[in-house]
Amino acid sequence: MLENLETPRLVLDKGRLEKNAGLFIRRARDLGVALRPHLKTSKSVEVARIAKGGALSGITVSTLKEADYFAAHGFSDILYATGIAPNKFDHVRHIADTSGQRLLLVTDSVQVARLAVGYAAAKDCMLDFLVEVDCGEHRSGLPPDSAEIVEIARILGRGPGTRFRGVMTHAGHSYATDDPADVAALAEVERRSAVDAVALLDTAGIGCDIVSVGSTPTFLFARHLDGVTEVRCGIYLFWDLSQYSRNVCTLDDIALTVLATVIGHNRQGRSIILDAGALALSKDVGANTHLPDAKYGYVCNPDTLARCGTLSVDGVHQEHGTILVDDDAWFDRLPVGSVVRVIPNHACLTAAPYDGYTVVERGRIIGEWDRITGW
Repeated sequence: MLENLETPRLVLDKGRLEKNAGLFIRRARDLGVALRPHLKTSKSVEVARIAKGGALSGITVSTLKEADYFAAHGFSDILYATGIAPNKFDHVRHIADTSGQRLLLVTDSVQVARLAVGYAAAKDCMLDFLVEVDCGEHRSGLPPDSAEIVEIARILGRGPGTRFRGVMTHAGHSYATDDPADVAALAEVERRSAVDAVALLDTAGIGCDIVSVGSTPTFLFARHLDGVTEVRCGIYLFWDLSQYSRNVCTLDDIALTVLATVIGHNRQGRSIILDAGALALSKDVGANTHLPDAKYGYVCNPDTLARCGTLSVDGVHQEHGTILVDDDAWFDRLPVGSVVRVIPNHACLTAAPYDGYTVVERGRIIGEWDRITGW
């Protein structure tokens, strides 16, 4: 079983994954929107099929390598939700040529829109676009009342090989709070920003097929999504301590863990050493704002996932994780060679370097699922 496996490795609980996916599929149905799950964390065809309830259409990715991977496995209607740069147009066209799947691209740049028109005309291809709207995070996107939204839409609409399809926004700043009431308010700002941009375009005589919003917290706590056609979110499939710390999920919802082995005891330093360090767990400590004992992850029993007392991974080096203990009995309870499962602080970054999952169901290993990495 798990104790015989080489570590570190990702462990994925299929039952929890299916429960999480089902919850959001029903939530989308109740709110009257399409669910376009973001697969930047899972990067897995098997997970995508569960997230879509078996459908092979309507997903979100964050890298072109992910887009290539999912398109090659028969997925269509793929939104590449990172702002496109002209040096990636060739890769987008390659995906269309090899898989037959056109990507939905995103920009907030008049210059990129003009270059896309020129590229599509020169290469005799079609490029579809959403314009990104900033709903308050100020990472990317245009203000919902910006005249550039209309300008970009007109440029793309006039191009023989480009199409303007709609608008998208993302309330990434919803992760700044642990109060569901605050998240609900941000969800309304997110929704309002998108529909205000649509109204601006409508005044200019430009229609929108797609009005896309989404983060896991805002989707979960939104009061309504009037005027929105689809929602993008992804961490809900796995959850993690960052979401738990913000009162968005329970510990029993978390589907992704890291299996690690005890490789040393430092009795003088009163610490237990794991073979899972910064690369295996990531150095993200975002959960600690609201959950100070999260550290780099909760240390748990490998079979039951019950937390081992109050143990966390307190420190990381590249390949070493350090657990500080306040009771020497832990040296006997966790001897060298024993294994633990670590609930990660932030699943997205923790999962990034791994090329597969060990999948468990009802405590049994049922298989290995691959995942894509890189760009």
